[in-house]
Amino acid sequence: MKAMVSMNRTARRAAKKAALRLSSFAVGLGVTAALAQNNTIGGQVQAMSTEFSTAGGFAASTAMYVAALICFIAGAWYLWQSRQPENRETGKVAAGAAGLVLTGLFVAGGHWITLSSQTAAGQAPTVSSQAAAVTFQ
Repeated sequence: MKAMVSMNRTARRAAKKAALRLSSFAVGLGVTAALAQNNTIGGQVQAMSTEFSTAGGFAASTAMYVAALICFIAGAWYLWQSRQPENRETGKVAAGAAGLVLTGLFVAGGHWITLSSQTAAGQAPTVSSQAAAVTFQ
């Protein structure tokens, strides 16, 4: 009876080792397939960072245009409210003018970011798929 129990333990250990080897082989195949697509894991990281940079730029420009729309609507509303006879409070014209000025600043946000990066780096900003060091002069 003891011999049979120890044999079962041995068989179970052998089965566990075989399953472990098979799963590590399958993981190795998955990594190999992933490496074959972009040659290296670094290539995959570079592709992901490029996609993130593109998505971040799109989100930032969308946020600036939404802010410009909100400022325009608020500025126009304050200017309209300042001309109503029941709303003769001070500051409505200034708030309307500030809303319109902020609209212009938000719409031109991308251009201002480009100009500031040219001033900081001494060259036009670029986004490429090649990794490179960023230096500021």
